[in-house]
Amino acid sequence: MAYWLMRSEPDVYGWDHLVADKGTEWDGVRNYTARNFLKDMKVGDLSIFYHSNKEKAAVGVMEITRAWQPDGEDGKWASVRVEPREKLANPVPLSDIKAEKRLEKLEMVRQSRLSVTPVRDEEWAVLMEMAKG
Repeated sequence: MAYWLMRSEPDVYGWDHLVADKGTEWDGVRNYTARNFLKDMKVGDLSIFYHSNKEKAAVGVMEITRAWQPDGEDGKWASVRVEPREKLANPVPLSDIKAEKRLEKLEMVRQSRLSVTPVRDEEWAVLMEMAKG
């Protein structure tokens, strides 16, 4: 199993939307690197749902429930299906993520413009530890 971090603006599509919908198609990604990460996802992989812009915090865990399929009119982009698994007990703010030495190599910190990034096993463990408070 692999781990990921996927970002969305909470006022556009946030954790509460995902829970109400019981899942969604994660589409509309228009960056080649992020698209390639979507193509690497497998059914059963887990992803942190991160609220970008205003909140700037990890808020939940979702599961990849369908591998990638072509997205867009020309089919050169990718989308995956995701479903909510658990709301984090405590949101993990970006400021805490950046302050945590064990997360200094986290792709989201190093490539802050990407909406989809991988998370290493040890980074996932740290993020889950931080979410417990």
